[in-house]
Amino acid sequence: MVISSIATTPQTKLPKLIVVMAFDPDDEGELQTAFGPAEQQSEERAVRTARTLATKHAGVIAWSRTADIPNGEYGEPVVLFQHGSVPDLE
Repeated sequence: MVISSIATTPQTKLPKLIVVMAFDPDDEGELQTAFGPAEQQSEERAVRTARTLATKHAGVIAWSRTADIPNGEYGEPVVLFQHGSVPDLE
């Protein structure tokens, strides 16, 4: 019997979580999510989607981060595109 496991080593490239979000102000002027978070298949697609949304919303951001989802570990977010007013990434 062969038992295989997937180990994360420094040489193993973690998958990326790629997300686009858009924001609009509510009646009190506070930013609220108007679109997303929507996961994207590639960074290029995320930027294209964000550019399109930027014409319709007060703020848009596309970002990515490495994601070791089974272990609940995530890398620092990297902004791919940002336009207008967006909240800080946490």
